[in-house]
Amino acid sequence: MKLKTLFMQAISAAAICSFALASIGQTVQPAFPVKRVENADMWRTDGWNAINLAKNQKIRTGKAKNVILFMGDGMGISTLTAARIFEGQRRGESGEENRLSFEEFPFSALSKTYGTNQQTSDSAPTMSAIITGVKTDEGILSVDQNVSRANYKTVKGNETRSLLELAEIAGKSTGVVSTARLTHATPGACYAHTADREWESDYDMFRLAEKATKDKQPELAKLHQEAFDAKFPDIARQLIEFPYGDGLEVALGGGRAKFLPREMQDPEKDSDKGERRDGRDLTQEWVKKHNNSAYVWNKSSFDAIDVKKTDHLLGLFNRSHMEYEHQRLADRGGEPSLSEMTAKSIDLLSKNRNGYFLMVEGGRIDHGHHDGNAYRALSETVELSNAVRTALAKVDLDETLIVVTADHSHTFFIQGYPLRGNNILGLVREIDDMGNPTAEFKRDKFGLPMTTLGYANGKGYSGKSNKQGEGPKKCCGEADSFEPYSKGRPDLTNTNVLDPDYLQEAGIPLGGETHGGEDVAIFATGVNAHLVRGSMEENWIFYVMADALRLGRK
Repeated sequence: MKLKTLFMQAISAAAICSFALASIGQTVQPAFPVKRVENADMWRTDGWNAINLAKNQKIRTGKAKNVILFMGDGMGISTLTAARIFEGQRRGESGEENRLSFEEFPFSALSKTYGTNQQTSDSAPTMSAIITGVKTDEGILSVDQNVSRANYKTVKGNETRSLLELAEIAGKSTGVVSTARLTHATPGACYAHTADREWESDYDMFRLAEKATKDKQPELAKLHQEAFDAKFPDIARQLIEFPYGDGLEVALGGGRAKFLPREMQDPEKDSDKGERRDGRDLTQEWVKKHNNSAYVWNKSSFDAIDVKKTDHLLGLFNRSHMEYEHQRLADRGGEPSLSEMTAKSIDLLSKNRNGYFLMVEGGRIDHGHHDGNAYRALSETVELSNAVRTALAKVDLDETLIVVTADHSHTFFIQGYPLRGNNILGLVREIDDMGNPTAEFKRDKFGLPMTTLGYANGKGYSGKSNKQGEGPKKCCGEADSFEPYSKGRPDLTNTNVLDPDYLQEAGIPLGGETHGGEDVAIFATGVNAHLVRGSMEENWIFYVMADALRLGRK
């Protein structure tokens, strides 16, 4: 039987490779091969091995010395599926059988991501829930729902203490790493409390007041202006002025402009400057505030840091967000990867015998999706997986809890019935009624091919107008009637949909793709990991981590 199976697989692979050209005119990419031997015995063996592994899984209880929280911003279930296939196909495999590093974790659950005033949330309330244990409203950071957005006067007394703050109070070291701006919602929620996630610098309050005035929103303009006039601490300031313990030991990411005065030239590009209106250079304040501290802005300086001699490290590697991993090596000043930042952070934080809390965010997964660009979103997800693998090699799981999750999902989908190993970025190619690969791409009702990946909304929309009236006239069944699109879907026959810059098609036209409201996954390993299970409210993640560190109980 095994010889027969191998023979059939060889025939199937040959058949796939033989379809070099499709009859509709575009070169058909051969399917990526299944490189392992698959047969009934293998599936049975795999199944029993999985059960035995689960039965023998070590349950680590007690107190954790360290907690590392990995955040895949916007890393929904469909992103996980596509990214694991994407990673496997990069190695020349079919991809479906691949696993991202954290998919090997023994414990997982689903997280309900709604906020207190949103079904589909943004990163501010979702990360606030994860890091403080308290769900809250859209657009505000680490404060409860009694705070009114943009009203700084409502913040005092309604702050919700973050796990990072609790860790500093307990004498642990702390760090925040992100490929987004360090002042963005996910990293910002770890150390800041504010009525508006967009108050990343003092200039942002001023800018938003002007914008609201232009948009004829006088009440909102007044609130932003009042915050600016009152010198309410912006998010960048709150990082530098962090009042607990001896401050964060590690802060690595983007967002340099938020820390530099508007008169100061950016070190990477002569035409760029900082944006702060208070004249403060927060990077120098960091160095002066902490003993054995350092500030770096490029990869060479980052690489040169000796963690044995450095107790506080601030790295700001881009004026705004860091480059996508796909473009990182072309950055003018040079940027470390997420894996490299994770490794150096753990090395520095591990010097504290009391342990540490570290948050690592793959922030640009989210941005790739907002741009409607699957390639960048998936390559960012793979790099987050690499960073998790880096951390696993450096820690002792008998004293460390690692949690990997997302704050929310996106409207990203995987469609059609593509054959096994079909390029995840490519056009859909199916199998026929005999189970063999078809020579042509799957066509829609208008005779046009489609990609496996797409978005429900966003920049990739290609329809005619909001009054086009084209499409199915009645539902459902064989009597469906279609009219040809007068403008509608593009013919992708000769389009290079594998291009990293290609924008997947979207069903509804928007300037940027939106978040999705479905549950996201949580993965955990190490101390207390077994408490991640079932269907969880997103804020419960905080209590798993806090209980492991024995922090936060009154």
